[in-house]
Amino acid sequence: MIANIGAFFIRLVTGVRQDPDVLLPKLSRVYYANHSSHLDFIVIWAALEPKLRDRTRPVAAADYWQKGRIRPWLATKVFNAVLIPRGKITRSEDPIGAMSAVLDAGSDLIIFPEGTRGDGNEVGDFKAGLLALARHCPGVELVPVYLENLNRILPKGEIFFVPLMANVIIGKPCEGPREGESKQDFLARAREALVELNSHHP
Repeated sequence: MIANIGAFFIRLVTGVRQDPDVLLPKLSRVYYANHSSHLDFIVIWAALEPKLRDRTRPVAAADYWQKGRIRPWLATKVFNAVLIPRGKITRSEDPIGAMSAVLDAGSDLIIFPEGTRGDGNEVGDFKAGLLALARHCPGVELVPVYLENLNRILPKGEIFFVPLMANVIIGKPCEGPREGESKQDFLARAREALVELNSHHP
């Protein structure tokens, strides 16, 4: 109930429409998107149909979402987020292993392969984490998601919403790593599948 109310509120504030995909996929999914705002995973989560939302867990920065009282409550009780440490990662923390375990359990993930927030205008180069996750879980669907205007609705460093319309464009699954394909070629191909969803892309 809390999740449905929260998703409705986010759609109301941002103008994002709920995606009509009501068929549950047979395979686990990794939704991968461009990143320009702390609202990004929240808006993707809110745009999903409830049955998909219930099985989808955003991957988020532990240092941000564990601060204070409200953020940890939202991360655990509302979004069921997978919190991953940023910066230098130790072997014991193993973020790819943690994400793989979630996928193996039948849940979906939301990730941001750029690794850090961009300016909302250009999609940065992808980090190797998407490839590592795809190789570790070769049966999952890699679904590109393009986000528009999130950097303007909640600019970096701000805490108040700007009343603008956002857009979430969910694409068709991108093929996983091909035999003999280099890391650079796979990441460039996955990035291009996302960029092509941009309504302003030539």
